[in-house]
Amino acid sequence: MDLRPLDETVTVAPQIDPADMARLAQGGVTTIICNRPDAEVPAHLQAAAMQKAAEEAGIAFVYNPVTMPRLSTQTVEEQADAIDGADGKVLAYCAAGTRSAILWALAMAGRMPTDDILRATAQVGYALDGLREQIDALAQDG
Repeated sequence: MDLRPLDETVTVAPQIDPADMARLAQGGVTTIICNRPDAEVPAHLQAAAMQKAAEEAGIAFVYNPVTMPRLSTQTVEEQADAIDGADGKVLAYCAAGTRSAILWALAMAGRMPTDDILRATAQVGYALDGLREQIDALAQDG
């Protein structure tokens, strides 16, 4: 697994496997957020299979699929709600981790300074400077 921590609670990752769940639970992950639509993956990696494996490991599972043309305020709010509702560490994943990092960055708007958000994503390989205006606008609206 390629785990990329954004803060003390949230880590993002490229696609994980059902077999990873026990190890994630041992590492303190209490919630998994899947940001990858089922249409992108084979059956053994689709949300139902991932949810079953997560729940068997004692991990809550949230399905919040997103494609970049369909990124919306609702998906950002769902991501924020899943993070806020977690009892411990959260792992969000998609194909490469980028969508999950974007959702986290937008969800953190107004909660953290924009520079800190962008620094956190850049430190783990996601240069999201192009989101600065969106993060700032969400922070002002929030």
